[in-house]
Amino acid sequence: MSKITEKLENSQTFKSYILFWVGQLFSILGSGISQFTIIWWITETTGSTMLLSLASFFYILPMTIMIALAGVVIDRWNRKTIIVVVDSLQAFCMLIVVLLFNFGIENPIIIIIIMSLLGVFQGFHIPTVNAIIPTMVPKDKLSRMNGVNSFFRSFIQIIGPVVSAMLIAIIPIRIILWIDPITFLIAFIPLLIVKIPKVKREEHSIKKNSYLEDFKIGFRTLKLIPVVFMMLLISMFINFLLRPFSIFMPYFIKFNHSGTATNLAIVMVFMNGGMLLGSLITSIKKEWKHGHFIYFSGELILMIMFGIMAISPHGYFLLMWVALGILGTVIPIINTIYLTIMQKKVPADKMGRISSIDWAISMAISPIGALIAWPLAEIFGVPNLFVLCSISGVIITIIIWWISHTRINNHNYGSQFFF
Repeated sequence: MSKITEKLENSQTFKSYILFWVGQLFSILGSGISQFTIIWWITETTGSTMLLSLASFFYILPMTIMIALAGVVIDRWNRKTIIVVVDSLQAFCMLIVVLLFNFGIENPIIIIIIMSLLGVFQGFHIPTVNAIIPTMVPKDKLSRMNGVNSFFRSFIQIIGPVVSAMLIAIIPIRIILWIDPITFLIAFIPLLIVKIPKVKREEHSIKKNSYLEDFKIGFRTLKLIPVVFMMLLISMFINFLLRPFSIFMPYFIKFNHSGTATNLAIVMVFMNGGMLLGSLITSIKKEWKHGHFIYFSGELILMIMFGIMAISPHGYFLLMWVALGILGTVIPIINTIYLTIMQKKVPADKMGRISSIDWAISMAISPIGALIAWPLAEIFGVPNLFVLCSISGVIITIIIWWISHTRINNHNYGSQFFF
């Protein structure tokens, strides 16, 4: 194949990815609106920290398990087929939720059970989409594409809560929830049209390896990238400590600060606005020198801002806005640094396994965090629990950074850690 022909094919594949990506953005918007609406409904209807914790736990646990198991399936099966199937099943589950609300038989427990099924399907969707990116996006565009992707996701996450809060104020929830199935149809059309490349497996992998053996291969590949281990370790702890924040933020706004759905939406706008700014920075900047240092510094800033938000005086939303704006700016920067390195270092035929292992390890402790968040919130109170998590996150980040820095100095891993 000539270089010109190869270049034309790569260009066409990239255009196909853009079409697929745009469709996914519509789906994310619909899901964001429905999720905000449902969580606020549970918060306002029950006022229960227990049900909020259980809702998070039963969504995260199956998603974490499925992410760990999905990698081998992704590398063996047609990735387009996987996305078509799991996205269709997600849409079907949301349609059931819509019908429950429209027939007036909605129940928090039933909704939580259905959300757990959505977690199963997301466990396949997330690593599959991540595995597709390096097969359709040229390597010289990976960093910027990850940044652009993060930018538009952040933009949608800004719009979602605002639209949802506005709609909650003027129309019934049963009507709002129809947005999700409609945006699924918009995303499904380009998914059917585009051609997603099939990845050729290495010759020694063509034989029918056992599922466990394929999973082990993924771990052995992961060990070849030392910096990933330290990043995964800190991600696991940070995800655990941020879990109460993601679970109890609606409760924190409504009951600790006497806020409304609009107040919650504005707080989320500032956080997602920060993510938009951070994504814009990553989409412009080509390379990140000393990425290991930037990553750990970002995690430290993230936990400090979390603490500042937690100690905000009653009804003083301005301080929350500033803290969460900074927090949001940091997230896409550290995520892009990590994701780009992983995509560049990992072979395409193993990307599904590595992506699933990556998500599984970094999220493995999150279900535990979701499960114990409720009793801890009852013991300490939500604001105090936020403060304790923030302090713990700062301490853990410093300790892991020190271990990482010591390892670099003692074993001369500088060329592998700093990129």
